[in-house]
Amino acid sequence: MAEPEHTPDGRFVIINGRRWRATDPEIPPETSARLRSLLMAARRDVGAALRAENAEAEREARARVQLAKVALGERGTPWWEQTASQRRQRWQEGLEALDRRDA
Repeated sequence: MAEPEHTPDGRFVIINGRRWRATDPEIPPETSARLRSLLMAARRDVGAALRAENAEAEREARARVQLAKVALGERGTPWWEQTASQRRQRWQEGLEALDRRDA
């Protein structure tokens, strides 16, 4: 899959003409891959909950999507406004929270 177009400052990606916040480039590749995997699993769970008309499962899955997006730096405080230690803390805490919910 081709890498999406980035804005010159690297803070956003352009997909189908729409600007989205880019993933924090400082997240280690292994951690980033794990977070993306958890994000996609949560998105699949949102779809399954919607098909099953299970509001509780949908809320839980959407909360996991939010946790993953914040950990990746795509939501919440912009990663470029955080110090290196704040960025590291964001993705570590997000991954820990997602792992606890998966357990």
